[in-house]
Amino acid sequence: TRETALHIVMLAEMGVAVLAVVLLEVNAGVLALCVAAFVAHELTVFIDLRWAAQRRLITPLEQMVHSVQEILPVAAIALLASAHWEQALSLVGLGTGEPSFAPVWRGKPLPLGYLGSLAVGCLFLGGCYIEELRRCLRARPANLAA
Repeated sequence: TRETALHIVMLAEMGVAVLAVVLLEVNAGVLALCVAAFVAHELTVFIDLRWAAQRRLITPLEQMVHSVQEILPVAAIALLASAHWEQALSLVGLGTGEPSFAPVWRGKPLPLGYLGSLAVGCLFLGGCYIEELRRCLRARPANLAA
């Protein structure tokens, strides 16, 4: 149950970044938020793996799945930064303009197809995590806390 709770925390950490990109204009603040969410996610991954490795076998297949889950946010941040290069450069002090950290609602909403795909993906992922939590709760003895 504890490991599943950590998985849900990791999903929420990256969910904050995804929501920011969907709802806000991407600027230095949103890019910084995405990087901060990724760092928080990686710290939670470390805590999760440290805890799980002492209690069960982590198979090579599971390690490969985790590798993909860790590289996807890096790729997404890199693509986002390349699409908003001036703000990315200004974030690290290399741009010609000033970084903008103010949250600004997206002027033009994303196409419905994007939002629909995002909603379906969120429902699928959320369902997987809820199902995992349900299995853990059903499997643990009543006298154990986690």
